[in-house]
Amino acid sequence: MILETIVTTLGAGGTPHIAPFGVTRNGEDLVIAPFRPSVTLAALEATGRAVINLTDDARLFAGCLTGRRDWPLVPATAIAGVRLADSLAHWEVEVVRMETDPVRPRFHCRSVHEEAHRPFAGHNRAAAAVIEAAILCSRLDLLPWEKVEREMAYLAIAVEKTAGTREREAWGWLCDRVAAFRAEMPAPEPVGTDASDKTKPQVRP
Repeated sequence: MILETIVTTLGAGGTPHIAPFGVTRNGEDLVIAPFRPSVTLAALEATGRAVINLTDDARLFAGCLTGRRDWPLVPATAIAGVRLADSLAHWEVEVVRMETDPVRPRFHCRSVHEEAHRPFAGHNRAAAAVIEAAILCSRLDLLPWEKVEREMAYLAIAVEKTAGTREREAWGWLCDRVAAFRAEMPAPEPVGTDASDKTKPQVRP
C-alpha cells in the first residue's frame, strides 16, 4: 500500500527539509524511495532518520512542487528530527536497511514513535485531485503535453465541484506551474512542414 505523505528530515548540518513522498507500507515495513540526487536521500544516508507526516492539507503537496516549503515545524518526540506542526498524525522512523540502486534507492524503515494530533475530518475529492496534479507537475518534462492537458482538465472537475479555500489555493499554484512550463516549451512546427521546407524555392500557383 502506498500512502501519500509529507516526509521531513534533518540534514547532516541540522537543516530541515520538507518533501512529498509516496511511502510504501507493508505491515511494519515503511519504505521511502527518493531519486538520486535529492535532499531527502542525502539526509537519510547521513542520519538514518525521518518523520512521516499524515496531512489533509493539500497545500503541502502543491507547495513543495511549486517552491513553497516554508511550513511550520516543531521538534519530533523520540528522534532528532522535526515534524509538521499541523499534521493529523506523524510517525518517527529509523532506517533499518537500504536497497542500493543507481537511480532510486529504497530505505526500509521502522517506526520508533507514533502520535495522532487531530481527527481526520473526511475525504475531499478536490484534495485528492490536487495531490494527483502535484505528482503530474513533478513529471512535466517526462510526459507528452497532450497527456498533461487531458489529466489537468479531468482533475479540474473535482476541484470545481468539491474544493474548499485550501484546495483552490493549491490548485492555483499548480495551474501557474503548468502554464509557466507551457510558456517555456518551443513552438511546434506547422503541420506538413519540416526543416528542409525552409530551403526549398517557393512556387506560386
